[in-house]
Parts: sequence; C-alpha cells; structure tokens
Amino acid sequence: MLQFTQEEMLAIRNKVTNSVLNRLIEDNKMVISNQTLITPDNRATWNLYYFCPEHAVRLDWRWDKPTEHCCPIDGKAFYGEPYDGAWWRGLNGLNSKACYELGLLWQLTQQISYFEKVREILLGYAKHYPDYQPHGGIPYNGPGKANAQTLCEANCHLDFVRGYDFIREQLSVEDRVYIEKRLLREGAEFLIEHRADQLHNHEMKTSATIGVIGLIIDEPEYIDFALNSKYGLKYQLAEGVNSDGMWFEGSIHYHYYALQALLAFEKVAYRTQYSVHADPNYYKMLAFPLSLLSATGDFPRLNDCIAGQEKLSHSHLFEFAYRQFDDPLFARALINIYQHSPRDNLDALLYGVPDLPVLPPLLCQPQHAPTSGLTKMYDEQSGNMLLLKHAPYGGEHDHYDRLGLIICRNGREILPDIGTTGYGAELHYGYYKNTVTHNTLAVEQENQPPAIPVCLDYQQTSSFTFVDTLVDWSETVLELDSHTIKQWDDETYTNVSYRRSILWLPDIAIDINQVLNPHNKQLDLIWHVRGELCVQQCWQEVNNPLNGPLNRMHSCRQHSIQGLQSYHFDIQEQPKFHFHLYSLQNSTVLTGLAPDNPATQDLSYLLLRNKETSFKAIAIYDLTLTQSITVDCVEWKNDFIRLELTQDTVKKKIEIDLENAKILLS
Repeated sequence: MLQFTQEEMLAIRNKVTNSVLNRLIEDNKMVISNQTLITPDNRATWNLYYFCPEHAVRLDWRWDKPTEHCCPIDGKAFYGEPYDGAWWRGLNGLNSKACYELGLLWQLTQQISYFEKVREILLGYAKHYPDYQPHGGIPYNGPGKANAQTLCEANCHLDFVRGYDFIREQLSVEDRVYIEKRLLREGAEFLIEHRADQLHNHEMKTSATIGVIGLIIDEPEYIDFALNSKYGLKYQLAEGVNSDGMWFEGSIHYHYYALQALLAFEKVAYRTQYSVHADPNYYKMLAFPLSLLSATGDFPRLNDCIAGQEKLSHSHLFEFAYRQFDDPLFARALINIYQHSPRDNLDALLYGVPDLPVLPPLLCQPQHAPTSGLTKMYDEQSGNMLLLKHAPYGGEHDHYDRLGLIICRNGREILPDIGTTGYGAELHYGYYKNTVTHNTLAVEQENQPPAIPVCLDYQQTSSFTFVDTLVDWSETVLELDSHTIKQWDDETYTNVSYRRSILWLPDIAIDINQVLNPHNKQLDLIWHVRGELCVQQCWQEVNNPLNGPLNRMHSCRQHSIQGLQSYHFDIQEQPKFHFHLYSLQNSTVLTGLAPDNPATQDLSYLLLRNKETSFKAIAIYDLTLTQSITVDCVEWKNDFIRLELTQDTVKKKIEIDLENAKILLS
C-alpha cells in the first residue's frame, strides 16, 4: 500500500471512532446492501444534467428508480434523457467512491465483505471498460468512456486506483494483472489521450489521476506525463496561478477544485521525489482565498458557483495542509470549519494532527488584490461589506460581469452574486451566467466581452476607502490559453468603456458610474436586491420590454428619472434598505422580479436605462440599521461631485475630485 505505511495504518486503526466507521458504512449503504450494479455500456452521461429545469435544484437520486427522477421541491417526476443517462453517471460515482471508502473500511476493520465488494466492483469495471465507447458532447469537455466527459473519467479512476491500493496486497496475481491492465492502464491511457492542451481545473484533475495511477502501479511514464508535460501539474501551477495565489478562472470553488486535484496527487506523492511541496504557488493557492471570506462567513459566489460550493468546508485540504506546513492560517481555517461540526471526520483521521491549537477563527477583512481584481471593503463593527470585481476574464467558468459588486449589510447579502446552478439546467446558460443577472453594466442586454479592467486608484484611510476602476472594451485582450465558447457580443460593446468608482464609509457606500457610449446603444446599470421594493406612486405598470435572460422578469414597472430618487426595500429580518439613485441625464428606471438562487424565490431588479453618449449616475447605499441617512443634495460638474447628507440631525458633506483622486469629508 502506497498511501499509508503499515505503521501509519496501525495508528489510524487505533484512533478511528465508531462515528467515522458508521458514517463510512452509511454513506456507502446503497452499494453495500445491493447487488453490484455496473453499467454494461456507455449509457452514462453527465451528473450536471440531474437538476430540475424549473427550480434549478438537484433531483433526488434513488437506487431503485433509474427511470424516474423527482424534484425535491414539488415532487414532480422527470423521465427519459438527459435524466436517465445522468442517473447512470451517479451510479458510477457511487461505485468509484465505494472502491476508495470500502477499501479503507477493509483496512480499518479487516471485515472481508468490504474487501470482496471492492474486488467485485473493480473486476466488474475491468471486464467492461475496454469495450466502453468514447462519448461526450458536454460543453467545453473532452469525451469519456464510462462517463461522458474526461473530467468524470478522471474522478472515477482516482477513486478506483486508491481503492485498488487498499486491497492490492490481498488480491491474487491474476486479479491484479486483470484490474491493472483492463481498468487502470486503459483509464490512464485514455486520460493521456484526451487531456486537453489548456489551462484548466479539469486538466489538473486529469493529470493528478494519471499521476496517482502511475505512482500506485509504478509506471514512471505516467508520473512524468502528469508532472512534467506541457499542461501537466507543474505547468498549471506556473501558468494558472497569479502572483496573489489566485487560480486564473476566478471562481473560488474552481480554485479549490484545482487545488483538490493537486492534493489528491500530493497525498500519495509527498514522501517521494515527485512531491510538489516546494512549489511556492502550491502554498499560495492554499492561503490566498482565505483572505476573501465574506461578511456572511462564506466565500462570495464569484463566477460559476453552485449553491453550497461557497462554504468553507474544505477539511480534505486543510487537515493535510496544516500537517504539511504547520501554518497557523490553515489551523484557523480548520477552526472555522469545525465551528459547525465536530472534528470527527475522515480527513482528520487520515491526515490531521492530534490537536489543533487554540486560535481565533478567520473573519472577513478588507482586501485589495489588484492582480486578482478583487477589492473588498469591510467594517467589522457593523458587519457591512462591499466587494468589487475588477478581475480579468477567466474563461469557461467566468461570468460576464466586469465591475460587478456584492454588498452585505450587517452580515447579510442584500445585493448578492447569485452564482449558478447545475450546468445541464436551462437556467445556467439561460439566466445565471449572464451579464444582466449581475450588479453591473449591460449594453443592449448582451453579455460583456472578455476584458481586463484596470484599477486607476486605491486609497485606504482611517475615514474611508476609495477604489476607482475602468473597463474599456476598445482595448485588445489576448486570447486566453483555455478553451472557451463565445457567449458574448463584441460588436455591441465596440468602443464602450465603463468607469466605476466606490467611496466606502462604515455605514454608506457611494457608487459612481460613468459610461462612454459613442454609438448610443441601450445602456442598463443593473442592481438586484434580495428584498421587496416598496412601490411608490411614481411607478407605472408595464409589460416586460426586455429580451434575453431577463425576459422572464415579471411584475414590471417603470418611471422617468433625472436627478435624485430614493427607493426602499423590505429586507427579511432587517430594517428597510434605503437605496438612493442619481441620474445626471433624463433616464428610465425599470423594476421587476426574477429568480434568485435557488429559483424558488425572486429578487427585486432595478435597471437604470439610458442611451446618451456620455452617461453618468450615482447610487448611494444606506447600510445603516437605525438612524437612516437622508440625501439632501447631489451635484456633479465635470469631474467634481459634491454630496450633502443628514443622519440623526448631523450634516455630512462629501466632495470627490475624480480627476485628481481627492476625497474631502466634513
């Protein structure tokens, strides 16, 4: 066994708890208690098809219902494809996971039934695997054999080979040869053939699996390919991680997914000459995202992030990382994780130190990371936070929301990034992934093209924080070394530029928007609020005038605005949220309701619409819980802005000189 020495496994056996054993048994109950079922052909497709098309939630997977797939929200059943094929993908996942976890149970308990089940699964797949036909058609992905994409193939083989490692010494020579030749080598060769030439988290997982197979069956050619070939693990670390330590795709979920792949390799390789421990980007990838925790206690749902993936729950990374690096930062990450669950899990058992130090948990903190294009402003006393995304385009898993923002009031997201759902669900490409479902600028309701925003200025003082950013779609962007499908409109955004400047005070944020629009396109500054707009007399009911993703918006109203207008939103379990909007030119405000995530409830949308060649607007976010702020005056002349505010009879004057980046508070 390569994953653990005999001494290590003996120590693990001596400290394993009944709760861990029972959880392993319960998590694999369907495989243990049923006759081994293996797909006889290439009918398995994609697990991300297994989502309700209406509510965008995962369907209930049932062992005994391979042709009936029910929504957990309303019980509606779905039949046929793509759900049947996705069901079989779920079965492959259960079987491969059982290989690893029941193999471990065999090592922990020496109960022969677990050994026999793993052997049966491995021999069953070895029987069929060479005859599975490559198939695919999944966006952005290469084909699979047992499954419909190369990534799924890698995920299954990683568990197959680690389970094999647990039982190999008890197998006959004949069984070993059969499994290694027909399953593990066949799988590695297929993955080598279909690993794409791109920077991507998929290629991290594919390379890691090839490398782990190479380590466990002692095949140096596989290890060398996994580590040293172009687009292998070392190349991905060198080219896919920026100087902050952020993975280029810009999604915190996929950052950790890529890192999870790397650690899957490192957990087997760390005692060998093939360890990546010394690569500085390995450590930085572990550390950097921890600085991005939101005021909610979770990560922001930047780019592709399915509900739940925003949680700091990565014990499988940080138990091993803390043991390997002995860094208090990783201990604090574990302390966060175990605030809500006991430290009685598989990761702590296999890789954890005996006791964690007594340290404070990680909290939200201000952060300015211009390379990663993320600026987070935070007031600890109030729990208010604003995050501005001025990140470069990150490819497949990015969303088209340059200069998008997230706002939290008292630890609750009120202007959220709503992430996405399963990629096979219509709402992913049809709604969540688009520019118009983010708090940013859209032109003609089309998606923003790839761009690299610039940070013009950043100031942080004891009184305020100021960040000034610009995205200019007339600038040429080098093609990303990662496969993408064009889902934007270059022509619509020709020569458009968008400058967004944020002045942050503890209880108020001033959001200054300037758009150059030389071809008089339809501009929409978009906000969506997790609350209900209080309707005022100025609103007129209208039919939804929008095409594209927001054509599903309902209960639409609009009114004209020039100058200052205030809006008020009822927020669940909080006082009203007061949102003040100033438009320098005569504009239209459109409001309506459209899906939140999950799509079982709605958000309130507010769109400020204009076609001027030079459009200027200010949004003022009142983040107080009591003693709300009144906006008495807004003046904007050339690059000089003056505001007068009142809070509890106290007058405040704010002057912003955009040309010279000067802020005066009085």
